[in-house]
Formats: sequence, structure tokens, C-alpha cells
Amino acid sequence: MPELRGNYMVNIKKLFEPTDMTVGKPWKSIAMFSIPMLVGNIAQQLYSTVDSIVVGHYVGDNALAAVGSATPLFNMLLVLFVGISAGVGIMVSQYFGAKNRAELSSTIGTCITLTAIVSVLLMIAAPPFIRSMLIALNTPESILEDCTAYLVILMYGIAGMAYYNILSGILRGMGDSFSALIYLLIATVLNIVLDVYFVASLNMGVAGVSLATAIAQGISAFLCLLKLMKMREYFDLGLKQLKMTKRHTGQIIRLGIPSGVTQAIMSSAMIVVQSLTNSFGEMFIAANVIVMRVDGFAMMPNLSFGTAMTTYTGQNVGAKKYDRVTQGAKQGTLLAVACSTLITIIILLFGKYLMMIFTETAELVDLSVYVMRILAVGYIAVAVTQSLSGVMRGAGDTVTPMLISLVTTIIIRIPIAYGLSYLTRTPELPYGRFECISISLLTCWVMGAILTLIFYKIGHWKKKAIS
Repeated sequence: MPELRGNYMVNIKKLFEPTDMTVGKPWKSIAMFSIPMLVGNIAQQLYSTVDSIVVGHYVGDNALAAVGSATPLFNMLLVLFVGISAGVGIMVSQYFGAKNRAELSSTIGTCITLTAIVSVLLMIAAPPFIRSMLIALNTPESILEDCTAYLVILMYGIAGMAYYNILSGILRGMGDSFSALIYLLIATVLNIVLDVYFVASLNMGVAGVSLATAIAQGISAFLCLLKLMKMREYFDLGLKQLKMTKRHTGQIIRLGIPSGVTQAIMSSAMIVVQSLTNSFGEMFIAANVIVMRVDGFAMMPNLSFGTAMTTYTGQNVGAKKYDRVTQGAKQGTLLAVACSTLITIIILLFGKYLMMIFTETAELVDLSVYVMRILAVGYIAVAVTQSLSGVMRGAGDTVTPMLISLVTTIIIRIPIAYGLSYLTRTPELPYGRFECISISLLTCWVMGAILTLIFYKIGHWKKKAIS
């Protein structure tokens, strides 16, 4: 019994340690890394989902619409951190795979300092302009103040959110997806408790859910930092490493800007389409919020496999094991497609019950189900896009996924959305049919998968390693 207990404790301890993905079966490494990532992504999605459930039940459908309308603008304001996180994640995975302690240490230190600078700048610059930006997006007057309060509080708490995402990205770059999961689960439970307390007990409304999210994210960031401080056997982290170096800052920017631009493109497209969405009224806005929340969960396996493929590819490129990269790309994509196919079936069969979690309004449930069924098959296409884009990014090619995103969102999605809206206008429907929003997004996803597969086959990404 003591021996079994000892082996059990050793296995538990290994879950919290970095994982070398340059050895073993590729599909097994990807799957074992993806499972904690998937659970973690689901937990992170709970932040916004619980916000929606709480305000939908305790405040009302207009408050639900306010949270949803604020989301695209908030994502747009986060693009700098998306860029930093992406650039650092690629560098960490390649330097860790190459066993280069000095470069790994300097990369992590530079990232921590750079994040602090960007956080402070954003906290100062963004809040005064939020209300004006919402007005420019045709946000309905009935939800404008709630949207403003929600975003302003999130921006003042931006440092915690930024550091969690970036520090957990560093942990994942070294193959440790389990630690970030545990810290996120702790923060998620705290977020749920604070949501209910601030909104149901203190009647703080939409401001309460944003405050709860900011506090919980800050705690998860602190836990990630403590974990990194205990990992000195893999890298150094002192004043010398915290000093930003020109070379590592340049590498982070070079690798991160395309990923940040990709997020900016997607957020910009969402903002432009949100303006069209707002023209269909509060009911469709609220339905769109519900769909986005379910969509967030449906996307989780794809995002998890995409991140896993980035880390897996980065480590193997750093170790110069290119044959494993190709093997892993095939096996990881097949795993992602299988998961997305299962999710699509679940959405088609049980969509109504998923929507009923968010609202008791029958018309809103039916409208949300209808929209979700249009999108359902698209998740299989996104599985291909995320997996193969993850391979390209892990190898150091962040430009190609950016260009594909540019084409699919700006050149394809927006013209289709507004074009269909214009073509379907009638006296009864002055803004056209609302289906144009969903059809444009589905087309964007399918074309993204096709283009990503083509450019993966071309293989330009194979020449982009940084180590």
C-alpha cells in the first residue's frame, strides 16, 4: 500500500510539471496536453457564460443584451495582449524544446515587464473613450449605460486578465497545461460566487458581473506567477531577466503582431457586424448573445487543439524533429475534427435545452436555436483551421494565419453580411433578414478551412523557426 500511494503521488506531481512533447506518440502527447486545455477553456468560457446567466435571470433580457454588445469591443481592446501572449508562447515552446535556458529566461522576463507596461497604458487610455465607441456602434440607448459600466470596470481590471492569459501561456509553452487549469478552476468558482453575491445580493447589476470577473482573473494571474517562481530548475527569473532586451522584445513583436492583428481583424469584423446586428433590435441582440455563449463552448475543443498544436510544433521545431511535426499535424487535426463532429451532433439534437439555460422567454429560445442550427456544421471546418494554423504558428509563421483571417473576415464575411441584408430588404424588414449574420459567419469558417489547408500543404511555414 505505501508503494502504491507513493507511485500515485509521483503521478500526481508529474501533472504539474512541464511536459517534453518531443518524445512519445504524437497523438498521445497532443491529447494529454489538450484535455486540461479543454477543461480550462470551458472554465474560462464560464466567466462570460455565468455573467450572461446571472444577468439574464436576475436583471433581465436588456442586461443580457448589454453584456453581449460589450463583448466585441472588449475583445478589440485586448489585441495587444493577444499578440504578446502568442509571440511569447511560440518562443517559450521552441526554446524549451531546444533546452536553451538563457534564451528561455530572457524571453519570460521580457514578457512580464512588457505586459506591465501595456496594461498600465491601456488602463489609462481606454476608459474615457468607451462610451463614445459604443455610441459609434449604434448601441441601443436602452443598454448603453450598462454596456459602458461593464467595459469600464473590465478595463480597470485588465492587468489581472492580461497576466493570467500570458503567464498561463508560458506554462503551456513548456508543456504544463494542468497547473493553469487548476488555477483557472479556482478563479471560476470564485467568479460564480461573486457574480451571484454582487448581482443577486447587492443588486449591482451588470457592473457586478464585470467586477466579479476582474477580481477572479486577478487571483488566477497571481497563482500562475507563484507557480512560475517555483520553476527555477528550467529558467532564471531575477532583475536581470526582467530587464527588457531589444532582441527578445523584437521577437515577441515580430511573432505576436500578426496574431494580434488576426484578433484585431476578427474583433473589427465582429464590431462592424455588431452594428448590423444592433439594427435588428434587442430581441435579436439577446438571441445573438445566447448563441455566442453556446458557440464559445462549442469552439473550446478547436481552440484547445489549436493551442496544443502550437506548443507541440514549437517544441519539436526547437528540437529539430521535423518528422514529428508532420505526424502530429495529421493526428492532431483528425482528433479535432472528431471532437467537433460530436459537438455538431449534440447541438443539432439538444440545442433547445442549451438555450433554455440562459432565458425562459420562449421566443428568444426558438430564435437562438434557429441561428445555432445554421452555424452548427461550421465547427468541423473550424477544427481544421485551428489545428493547422496552430502548426504554422508553432513553427514561427504567424503571418499566414493572419492573412487568411484578413481574407475570410474582411473580404468574405462583412460583404456577405451586408450584401445579403441589402438584398433581403422589404417594407416589413427594412434592414433585411437577420439570417445574413449567421450565413456570413458560416461561409467565413468554411473558406478559412479551405485556405488554411492549401497553405499548410504549400509548406512555407517550415522555414520560419526562430531557434
